[in-house]
Amino acid sequence: MDVINLLPSPPHFFKLFFRVALSLFNSTLNANYRRALSQHRSQFEFDIDAETGFFPQQQLPRLPAAFDIWEHALAGANDHLSLGEDTGEEALDKRLVGEAWRSNIRAWPVLDTEYLHHDVRLLQRAHLVLAWLVQFYVHSLPPIDGGADIIVPKSLAIPLVAVSQRLGMAPVLTFADTVLWNCVVMDPSQPLSMHNIQFENLFSGTDDERNFYIASARAELRGVEMLRIIDDFNNLPSFSDLTTISKVSRDLNRLAAIIGDISEVIQSVRPACDPHVFYFDVRPWFEGSGARGPSAPKWVYEGIEDSSSLDLSGPSAGQSSVIHAIDLFLDIDHALREKRVPAPSEGNKRADQGFMERMRRYMPGRHREYLNFLATTPNSVRRLAQKIPTLREPYDNAVLALKRLRDEHMKVACLYVVTMSRSAAARGACPVSAMMDKLEASRASGSEPARGTGGNELSVLLKAGRDATRRAVLKN
Repeated sequence: MDVINLLPSPPHFFKLFFRVALSLFNSTLNANYRRALSQHRSQFEFDIDAETGFFPQQQLPRLPAAFDIWEHALAGANDHLSLGEDTGEEALDKRLVGEAWRSNIRAWPVLDTEYLHHDVRLLQRAHLVLAWLVQFYVHSLPPIDGGADIIVPKSLAIPLVAVSQRLGMAPVLTFADTVLWNCVVMDPSQPLSMHNIQFENLFSGTDDERNFYIASARAELRGVEMLRIIDDFNNLPSFSDLTTISKVSRDLNRLAAIIGDISEVIQSVRPACDPHVFYFDVRPWFEGSGARGPSAPKWVYEGIEDSSSLDLSGPSAGQSSVIHAIDLFLDIDHALREKRVPAPSEGNKRADQGFMERMRRYMPGRHREYLNFLATTPNSVRRLAQKIPTLREPYDNAVLALKRLRDEHMKVACLYVVTMSRSAAARGACPVSAMMDKLEASRASGSEPARGTGGNELSVLLKAGRDATRRAVLKN
């Protein structure tokens, strides 16, 4: 049989060939698009709101009546308890009130939290209330001779651990408890916004503490637009056309501007929060277990097996999910896993390279899941900028904006923590680099370093974070 005679005429043959090729091409495109869609997860799945980001859209509800003893105790603690180490006249006058308040808590029954487990907002409220009560309890205790461990009563410890396990976060006061869940709107007829926000609970009762939380909240809310940019990028099906590349370039420049706005928000805390009030009246309330160094008393959660294994460092700006998200998006290598220039200094190597990952354990579990999702997405804006020259400058602009933000954070930390830790009477400007170098020299000589509220050595930690950001720049 002549096989050639069985073939269709050339025009018809080419038509069939073209149809098959076009069908294969379209099926490949559709497969890639379906793969991109299968990798997409809505931010809503991670408890991220389109308008308020990591904040709940609505104020957390009050706990049911069965848990009134918790709510009443927290209301009674605000403005009525003093730091146990404060020996001022006003603080001493509150000592009897504080002892009665703590004695009442020790006499409480251990409440079952099962009823709260069906509602994430009630769980969040329970975490806030119990975590604030633990901080009030521990830090209102007068100093204990001999540095003995501090016992957190089981009436607080057991339900807090139970609630924390459901939320997937640390059983201690966190950034979420002080900022994200602690806010209420000033005008209930208007949505939560940068200018419609106030705070329900305060340790010191001072405007300085309130303004500190407001600055933190405004930085978080300004970051909502960053989350939209990140989501847009991760939803792009391909990066092969000029329109898409142009959008990525514009979004990176927008990102740099937003980061610049957040940096200005951080600086705005200075006229609104006095460093002395913050360091001596506010910051001690934030400290977690062992925050003052390895020899400091530890917290023991009564009724919890091996409570020494719990994450109990306390709240920190390092727990801001917005900052972690932008770090992951821009591929900032805090853990020094990659070879980038300039090479890490000895101080960078000495810093806690697991700090950022550890801080995620203090975030609500669903927010941490979102960060894990970002860390595993196949699209990398840094790798894309390495391949496409027109994206390198916009990418570098965003990275350098983040580096400048960390420079400003160092200045604020220097003013509010480092300088205050060295002299109760210090005032005025803080030359950051000189102060940080002085601290490192102090550390090398064996002196006690200035620490963050979680107990980390502040100077090496901040410099390492700033330098890791600078190393992401492509045009060195």
